[in-house]
Amino acid sequence: MLCVRCRTGTAVTDGGLCTSCPVAGPPLPGRPEPVATGPGGWGVGTWPRSPVGLSRAVTALLGAVIVTDLAAIGTGLHLRALWQGLVEEGDPAVHGSRGVAAERLHSVAGTGQAAVFVATAVVFIIWFHRTRRNAEVFDPGAQRMGPGWSVGGWFVPFANLWFPYRVATGVWEGSVVPGPEGGRPTASRAPLRLWWAVWIASSFLDSFTARMEGSAETPEQTVQGLGLVVAADAFEIVSAVLAIFFVRTLTRMQVERAALRAPRAGSGQLTAP
Repeated sequence: MLCVRCRTGTAVTDGGLCTSCPVAGPPLPGRPEPVATGPGGWGVGTWPRSPVGLSRAVTALLGAVIVTDLAAIGTGLHLRALWQGLVEEGDPAVHGSRGVAAERLHSVAGTGQAAVFVATAVVFIIWFHRTRRNAEVFDPGAQRMGPGWSVGGWFVPFANLWFPYRVATGVWEGSVVPGPEGGRPTASRAPLRLWWAVWIASSFLDSFTARMEGSAETPEQTVQGLGLVVAADAFEIVSAVLAIFFVRTLTRMQVERAALRAPRAGSGQLTAP
């Protein structure tokens, strides 16, 4: 914790002062006033701000992504079975009322997937931006890119394959609880790396399967395209599960890091009014 008076030295006394500051007296000239800190170490009207509520919303929406993907897999397999019946046995059911109903269900499932994905993306980016701003307070030296890239990095073609991950690595490093002897702490990035690798692979697979399904001209190609779409949906479920793990892990890290800033009785640190 920084000294509550000069805000530069490390606090070593019960009153939150460093070795260079006297026991009594006003803050040194030109030094900022101590920032008010509320319960849990979160800022009062300023950064850092708790990402817990947003993380819960993201987790719930990612759960909805999984549900819509499962629905799409079910309707896709049913439609594929009808087309496969035509290919292997000459069953014309796919061209009748059953086929029309199956196509409609698969289309509705796809619409649901798109709607839930957009909602999830919006809330996820808001959560991601908040964790980036928090990391700026926790450890600004670990941040490789500005906080604006936590939003804009997702929308720049080609750069969106790398920029969000680069932002996330800085947030991850800045959110690790430092050891008792100080210095820059380290923690395994496995949850981050695994989620990002699967997310990128899932994005490419979605794009590829969409082209395959859209360009199908024969029943055989339709069967193949629907099979790939089902596989892509299953892969997206894996990506969503890993995203939940990443979101929950990083949020927990920030909660633990913020707790180090929480006011203690008799510390002299400002608290929430």
